[in-house]
Parts: sequence; C-alpha cells; structure tokens
Amino acid sequence: MAYDLGAVARLAVTVTDADGAPANSGTMVLTIGLPDDSTVVVDPVTPAATGSYVHDYTTTQAGRHTVRWLGTGANPTAYTDVFDVRDAAPVALVSLKRAKGQLNIDEDDTSDDDELRGMITGGSLAVERHLGRIVARRSFTERRTPDRQGRVLLSHVPVLALTTVQTPDGATAWDVNDLQFDPDSGLVTAVAGPALRGDVDFTYPAGLRIVPEDYQLATLIIIQHLWETQRGRMGPVMGGGDEPTYVTGKGFALPRRALELLDTPLPGVA
Repeated sequence: MAYDLGAVARLAVTVTDADGAPANSGTMVLTIGLPDDSTVVVDPVTPAATGSYVHDYTTTQAGRHTVRWLGTGANPTAYTDVFDVRDAAPVALVSLKRAKGQLNIDEDDTSDDDELRGMITGGSLAVERHLGRIVARRSFTERRTPDRQGRVLLSHVPVLALTTVQTPDGATAWDVNDLQFDPDSGLVTAVAGPALRGDVDFTYPAGLRIVPEDYQLATLIIIQHLWETQRGRMGPVMGGGDEPTYVTGKGFALPRRALELLDTPLPGVA
C-alpha cells in the first residue's frame, strides 16, 4: 500500500536463530532511502520484543522509498523492502466515495480503502495515457531548451498557467506576464522582455478545471474491471459479450465501455 504524505510508515523485521526461534541480532541498523537520494539511518534499532524490530517513520517526501535492515553480530540478518508515499495531490479523477458506490461497497466499510485508492490512481493514469493529456489538475516542473526562435513546447497539456520560469541556478527569471502560452499545445514564447534561451526550468499547473463526466465514468469502469479481475471475476472476451478484457494495440486491458466513453474507435466498428 502507499502512504499519504506526512503519515507514519511502520517498518518491521523479524529475526530468528538457526533453529527458527525469535532471537535478537547483536546490532540492528535501519537505513531508509528517500526519493531525493538522501538517507535516514536509525542506528541502533532496539528490539520491541525478542527478535522483533519496529520503527515508525514519519514520511516527509512523496515517491519511492527503500528500506534496508541489517543485523550484525549474533544472529546476523539482512532484509530489504520498498514503500511508496503518495503526492500531496494524488492523481484521482474520481473520489473514493464514488468508487465505492460503483462497486456497491458501503461507505462505512474501510477495509479495502487502501487497495481502492491505488486502483483509483491506476485507473486515472490509464485514462490520461489513453487521452494523451493531463486531466487531474496538478503542478509540474520540467527543464526545457528553447529552439532558435526562443520557443518551448511543454510536455504536459493542457497548460493552465505559468507559475515560475527561470534558469536552473535561479540567476535569471522571466516575468510570466511577458510570456505567452498555448494551453493545448504547450507552446511558450516571449512576447515582451528577453527571449527564452539556454536551459530553462518551468513550473506550471496542467489539467482540466472540470473533469468531464464521461472521463469519470470511464475511470469508474476501469476501477470496476480491476476490482473484479483481481478477485477472479473476469468478463467475457472480445466477441463473446459486451466486456472485452483486451483490445489489440493496447498494452493494458481497457474495457469496451470505457473506450467508448473516451471516444476511441473499436476494431471493426465504423
């Protein structure tokens, strides 16, 4: 499961002796690798009970974390793992409440919330990849090099605004009011002041201010498909009903109803 940014991640490892009975290591060290490549080292970790080591880590960064337990001396052991921390603004085209409604799960039943939230993000990203555009509004930072005419194409569209535009070292900054951008193409040019030149860091929000209902319904259908497939309740295949599990040319099983909502021509359909 992924943790929310700022939540506490409980990390644990169990040590046993040669006979398989719980036993302490001589010394236990925990190293947590953070997304920015820095590390947090807990040395030593005191056992909570014989052979049981636990550390509650308060997350401070979004992204993939690595975990390494290393016990030395008596009963040496080594154990590695990973965990993820969600961004403060996760990618979600629908709410958890609405996803539960689609799956007929009682709102008060929280037993599958973490799994569902992962499916919401996965389904939302699948919709965005299929559309080739950002839907869930969020901020991006990227480094681009202008062409000879001083133009830049941003990677994530539709662009909603320009927040900051500056050189990587921050020595030069452009007034965003002097820049013009095309929301749909992401093309940025200077209409006043100095032209864009060299490597330039852009920070900007992209996405839709209103998520269309058909995009939300497509996301819900994908979530339902993932939910039922994970539980072994797969629908009929292409040509054998109204819910194919695979469409030729797609690397992911998108249900027919979701594709129709996303305006994708289906094979053999004029």
